[in-house]
Amino acid sequence: MRTRVRTWRWRHNPLRRRSDVVEAWTALVAAVLLLLGAPLAGVCAAWWAHDEARGVEAAQRADRHSVRGEVVGGKSGALPSAQSGRQHAYRVAVRWTEPGRGPHTGVARVPAGTRRGDLVDVWFDTRGRNVPPPTDDTAVWQHTLTLGACAAGGAVVVVLLARSVVGRFALRRRLDEWEREWARTGPEWTRRSA
Repeated sequence: MRTRVRTWRWRHNPLRRRSDVVEAWTALVAAVLLLLGAPLAGVCAAWWAHDEARGVEAAQRADRHSVRGEVVGGKSGALPSAQSGRQHAYRVAVRWTEPGRGPHTGVARVPAGTRRGDLVDVWFDTRGRNVPPPTDDTAVWQHTLTLGACAAGGAVVVVLLARSVVGRFALRRRLDEWEREWARTGPEWTRRSA
């Protein structure tokens, strides 16, 4: 009996309406899209994001270089430490020596908790400006997974929204059909016999 109830919209019977068939096909298409389309959209977006992030990482690695420098500026003692697990960077005076160029002193970003006299890695681009370190593998994978998950979630939302819209239109049409048929047959059923 249960199989008959589930598949009544697919079988030919006098109670089946066109809106029932449209709604059944929409449910089938939505199920296939949710099971296959959404994960595929997520994988494709993640693949694209991974390639893009790897390209950015390679460009940053080619454009940036690091030197070892000594913190010479800032307050005595440690710089403010990071709160709640975040790593903040602060700008202080740092002295470094580049091969073939001699000693330099400038303002650079250093991690929180660095003390005067500590050695730190300072990153520069090809123009000599202080820049953050290049993107690492962890950031690439975080970017990849985030975009993949968002694309899959977005596909799910679009499919469910489309399914809902089609279901509403099918319900409205079904109610209109029932109203028209009742207007035609209702007077015969409600007629009083004398």
